[in-house]
Amino acid sequence: MHTDSVTHTDRYALESIPSPPTFPDVASHVMADETLHRRLAAIVQRMKQHQIAQLIIYADKEHGSNFEYLAGFIPRFEEALLVINQQGELAYIMGNENLKLVPFARNPGRSLHAALFSLPNQPMSGEPSLSRLLGQAGIVPDRRTGLVGWKLFSGQQPAMFDLPHFICAAAAEAAGGMAHLMNATGLFISPDDGARCINSADEVAFYESGANRASTAMLAALDSVAPGISEKRIGALLNRDGQPGNVMTIAATGDRFTKAQLYPSDKQIAKGDKLSLTVGYKGGLTSRAAYVVSQASELPCHVADWLPRLAIPYYHAVVSWLEQLRIGITGGELYALIEAALPKAQYGWHLNPGHLVADEEWLSSPVSPGSAIILKSGMLLQIDIIPSVAGYGGCSIEDTVGLADAALRAQLAAQFPAVWQRMMQRKTYLCEVLRLKLSDEVILLSNTVGYLRPFLLDQDRALVRQPISDGV
Repeated sequence: MHTDSVTHTDRYALESIPSPPTFPDVASHVMADETLHRRLAAIVQRMKQHQIAQLIIYADKEHGSNFEYLAGFIPRFEEALLVINQQGELAYIMGNENLKLVPFARNPGRSLHAALFSLPNQPMSGEPSLSRLLGQAGIVPDRRTGLVGWKLFSGQQPAMFDLPHFICAAAAEAAGGMAHLMNATGLFISPDDGARCINSADEVAFYESGANRASTAMLAALDSVAPGISEKRIGALLNRDGQPGNVMTIAATGDRFTKAQLYPSDKQIAKGDKLSLTVGYKGGLTSRAAYVVSQASELPCHVADWLPRLAIPYYHAVVSWLEQLRIGITGGELYALIEAALPKAQYGWHLNPGHLVADEEWLSSPVSPGSAIILKSGMLLQIDIIPSVAGYGGCSIEDTVGLADAALRAQLAAQFPAVWQRMMQRKTYLCEVLRLKLSDEVILLSNTVGYLRPFLLDQDRALVRQPISDGV
């Protein structure tokens, strides 16, 4: 049989293999001051390119990453604004309980108090209006003013903003009218040229620590799956080191969302259940979905063919994604690759098959039909292909990888040798154990990239590419 006539089922089989290496005691990486200063310079440069005289960056706890990109912190339970001009001068407008953070900002700036950003019924009288505060922060009337939230709203006319109305109204008053406002979120996250889409060696090292944490936790959770174990117990294994997640932790057995439950509950895992596990930290999410059985014969009868019907074709699509990923491929080419390997009409996926990651789990995505956006060195990507076939439980092995040219790889090896060593160990495992062939340009931030245990009570066997001879 020639290789071009080999089916997905023939290409992959369950084998007893060692689990991937994990690194549970890695210290959290702290980025250098110079990295934060370079970030500010990159935003100012883009302001000048787009003829934006002044920038107002919004933040709250859920939508604070563009603010944090420059400040180094989020405003926790209040709102905040960061104002920047083309000279790189900063002003922080903070509520009652976050003013104390401004002296610790990684890019220093003036501190202004906006009582309106404080919690309900805290003192708010006798303060200047928000529009006046924006003027004090440096917003000048009749200048092109960019508002930065967290959504791009690409191509919308008139411009749309995702900042609260009272902030938009104050910004319009300070800038001399709505006509002077534009959505400038793309300066940060546009997959074509957003500053946050390309990472330096220092930033890659920072995000690798989060991806390592998530994937290490996931493997510990997978090793603990057993009938009678509660979702909460598994969830406790996923939540690591007291660090805040960037996505809701999922440990859901059987049918999800019963009685609107979103979080791990006291429900116990049962044999034959479908199980979904997800955890994410800055720089990386790891997700797994499979069945709580030890072999195919233990699957519920209506999904007895789940392995060849869904899991193996899905795994083939992930392998194709990984092996074709390289600097210079377009988002459209990557999308077409997955459409060919795992047709949407047959396998029911509907989101972008791959997206960028950073402090948040989903930054933006260059991957869409016909996208001409070129994938570049320094991009970090999540493998996010989600099949959905009626009647079957899902299958998922989401993890984080990156692209690095020779210069970036050399910088990682020289400046962060421990990070580089972990990346090389992961790649050796993929090549020698899983038999996958990745470009030198692909770097692995997660420990569990490409590792799929379809039957969760069998901790020894995973799907592995089978060697095929042309003469067979």
